[in-house]
Amino acid sequence: MNRSLLPYILVAQRLGIALLTLIIVSFAVFFATALLPGDVAEILLGQAATPDAVAGLRDAMGLNEPALSRFVHWLLGLAQGDMGTSYVNNMEVAELVGGRLLNSLRLAGVVTLVSVPVALTLGICAAMWQGSMFDRAVSVLTISVVSVPEFMVATLAVLIFAVWLGWLPALSYGVDLDSWSAMLRAYAMPVISLSMVVSAQMIRMTRAAVIETINTPYVEMALLKGASLSRMVLRHALPNALGPIANAVALSLSYLVGGVIIVETIFNYPGVAKLMVDAVSTRDLPLIQSCAMIFCVSYLSLITLADLIAILSNPRLR
Repeated sequence: MNRSLLPYILVAQRLGIALLTLIIVSFAVFFATALLPGDVAEILLGQAATPDAVAGLRDAMGLNEPALSRFVHWLLGLAQGDMGTSYVNNMEVAELVGGRLLNSLRLAGVVTLVSVPVALTLGICAAMWQGSMFDRAVSVLTISVVSVPEFMVATLAVLIFAVWLGWLPALSYGVDLDSWSAMLRAYAMPVISLSMVVSAQMIRMTRAAVIETINTPYVEMALLKGASLSRMVLRHALPNALGPIANAVALSLSYLVGGVIIVETIFNYPGVAKLMVDAVSTRDLPLIQSCAMIFCVSYLSLITLADLIAILSNPRLR
């Protein structure tokens, strides 16, 4: 086999695995939501509904069709961009998700702008001064943050900044956003909570990638020739560690997918995660399934991107 074609073969294999995984995940999402307790028709009509009315509504909603048939119909519609119609609001799911998705993307974008520069700076500095007090302090801080779940970080942020200090609002929704300062105060709590968890993962992986590059023979030779530590890292080690660092960034940002569900719920932030949590309480299956698939596709895309970066940046595959 031609060695030059190996990276392209690995990329094609990884994309194929991602597509297969997406189909399996869609199957799991559909049937997991179908197993939620309670009858959707009874919930919509209320307790006073007659059995005939419930049966008629189930038939109109297509709930009496075989589960596999409903899954295939839903998956084909999803592939064409049709997310279905909400059971509760009788509106297109795409219309309900649209505005909320922009809010979630805005929050994720702000978290990325905050966490990536901070994490890369701390990770690179910790690798440059490996074994120093600074490195130990950063390591202890990152391990402490990683060990604490997202809901605990968000709860502590509310207690400290909203309850004890009174600097920031406890809820992000309903705050008057008539100025930049008010907008920053509204976004501060969710951004702080998510950035801490994402940055901690990114700092650890960035530090490990840079240290691995620093320990290579050509970098050690540059040090022996009199190159300064900062010059050696910035001019020699860092360019060769860009692949692993980009991989670390993509993997770390994937934690946003899980963390945003908890953070949006705690801070009442009007995003997709909060919409999905509200839909669960009303058994709005099309809305739950669509929101869950958005999170699954986002997570799978970031993981796949990280794998592709690792493949394309591997010098042994060139």
